[in-house]
Amino acid sequence: MPRYLFVTGKLAAQALADTLAKMSPDFEYDIAVMPASVAALMDTRFVAKRLESAQGSDVVMIPGLCRGDLAPIADKVGAQVVRGPKDLKSIPAFFGQERHLEGYGAYGVKILAEIVDAYELSLEQILARAEYFRASGADIIDLGCPVEGDFPGVETVVAALKERGFVVSLDTFNSEDSLRADRAGLDYLLSVNSRNLELARQLRCKVVVIPDFDQGLDSLERNIAQLEAWHVPYIIDPILNPISFGFTESLHRFYETRRRHPQAEMLMGLGNLTELTDADSTGINAVMAGIITELGINYVLTTEVISWARGAVRELDLARKLMYYACQNHVLPKHLDDGLLTVKDPPYEPYTEAELRAMQAKVRDRNFRIFTDRENIYVFNNQVFIKSTDIQAIFAQLGVTDDASHAFYLGRELQKAALAVQLGKRYMQEEDLRWGYLSSHGRSSDG
Repeated sequence: MPRYLFVTGKLAAQALADTLAKMSPDFEYDIAVMPASVAALMDTRFVAKRLESAQGSDVVMIPGLCRGDLAPIADKVGAQVVRGPKDLKSIPAFFGQERHLEGYGAYGVKILAEIVDAYELSLEQILARAEYFRASGADIIDLGCPVEGDFPGVETVVAALKERGFVVSLDTFNSEDSLRADRAGLDYLLSVNSRNLELARQLRCKVVVIPDFDQGLDSLERNIAQLEAWHVPYIIDPILNPISFGFTESLHRFYETRRRHPQAEMLMGLGNLTELTDADSTGINAVMAGIITELGINYVLTTEVISWARGAVRELDLARKLMYYACQNHVLPKHLDDGLLTVKDPPYEPYTEAELRAMQAKVRDRNFRIFTDRENIYVFNNQVFIKSTDIQAIFAQLGVTDDASHAFYLGRELQKAALAVQLGKRYMQEEDLRWGYLSSHGRSSDG
C-alpha cells in the first residue's frame, strides 16, 4: 500500500489523527507536526525548512490552506507532494472522490433555451442572450414570439444566429413568420396541431406536434398520423401542465405517448413547472430530468424568466448528465456530483465541542478561531471559549470594539457562520460558503 505523510500544525494534530483513524484507508500513513499552532498560517517554505524527512513515504500531503510552491518540499524530501483539502474533516471525501466515474458527462436529451419575447429585443440583445444560454449548456436557441401578431425581421435573427453556429427553433403559430424563418435556415418549429398542420408540408425544418387545444391524446394521434401520411419529420410534445391544472395527468400522457411510440422523438417543456411554482428550480429540474431520462425524452425546453428560475439551463445541463449516468449504470443519483446541491450542502463532519475544547487548550495566542456545528457557533482564543447561536451576544463578549477593522472582520465571519448554521452548511473561517454549481459554475474543490 502507498504510504502518506500528513503535515499539520499543533492545534489540528489530534483532530487529524482521529479523522485518519476512523477512515480505514487503503494506505499507510504517518503524521508530521510542524512547530506552528495553525496549519493555515504555514507556507511551503516554512514546511520545507522544518520538515526533516519523509523517509518511507510515497506522498507528502500538506494542508489545503498552506500556500506556496510545492517544489521546495519535494526537492528536500524526495517524495511527491500534494495539497490536501482546506478542512481536514474533508480528507475522507478527498480520497473517496479520486474514483473515476467512467462515462460521466454523457447525456441523451438536448436542451432548448427559450429567449422569451425575443421579438421585443434588438439583434444584439438576442445574440448576447443566445451566447449566455450556449455557455450554460443549451444545444438549441428557441425564439419566443407573440401570442398574437408577428415577429418583424425574424428571418434576419435566424440567419444571424445560424451564422454564429447556433441551432435555432421558433415558438409561434404565425404562418408567415414560420415560412420566413424556415427560408433563413430554421431547424425546428414549435408547434403544429390541427390549427396550422397544413403549414408543415411547406417547411424544410422539423416540426413539434402537439395535441389540439384543450384536447387529449386522441387529437395528438390524429395529428401524428397526418404528418406521417405526408412524410413530414416531427417531434412529439404531449404538453406538460402546471401543478393543480392537470400536472399528474399530463405526466401520464407522456408515459402513454412513449409506450405507443417507442422510437419517436419527444419533447417536454418545463416552464409550466419551474416558472409557475414557488420553489427553487434546482430540485424541480433534477427530478424532471430523471423522469425525462427514464422516458427517453429527446428534447427539453426551458426558460429563465422569473427570478427563482435563473440558472435553469445550467441546472438542466448538470441534471441530464447526473440522471443519464444513474440510469445507464442502474445506480442512485446520489454521491455522484454535488453541483445541484446549492442551498443545502453535501454531508460533512463538523468538529465536536470536545474536539474544539481540546484544541482551545493548546492555543497560546489571542487570535479568535471560529467554528460551527449543525446547531451552534463556537469562538475561542487562549482566554475565552464561547458557544452560542446569537452572533450579537457572541460579538459583545469579544471586546474588539476599539479595533474597527478587526470588528468588521469578525462581524462578517460571524454573520457567515450564522448563515451556515441556519442552512446546514459547512463553515470554514475566511472561506466562502459553498453554493454548488453557483460557486464558479462548478463543483467545490473539497466536495
